[in-house]
Amino acid sequence: MYFAFTDRFEVVWISDPDSIHSRNLARNSTAAVTIYDSHQTWGKKDRGIQLFGTAGVTSGRAADDARRAYGRRFRDYDGEAEGLPAYRFKARTVKLFDERTLAPITLVTARVTRDGLVWAKTEVWA
Repeated sequence: MYFAFTDRFEVVWISDPDSIHSRNLARNSTAAVTIYDSHQTWGKKDRGIQLFGTAGVTSGRAADDARRAYGRRFRDYDGEAEGLPAYRFKARTVKLFDERTLAPITLVTARVTRDGLVWAKTEVWA
């Protein structure tokens, strides 16, 4: 799925309201997002991020902000997407897995606050 992001750890996307994920979000706004490079190879130094929070259709200023973020990432995006709504995921918790920077099999979890990220815990898998 094509997505963009904001400096507030939000993920935004444009989607058909009849898609499965859109219908699921209409019933339950709790969501999780995983972002990683799909070209990574098992056993190499991998990295990715997991975000946990809520998501749903945007409106008003939030919709404008989402479309602007989308337009910054995708220069050919015309701002309309044939009338499809913009969605926004707001992260409450972020879990980082970065074996290139951190030690192997180490996960760092942080809470998202108004002031940025606040460390919550570090896990090292045995």
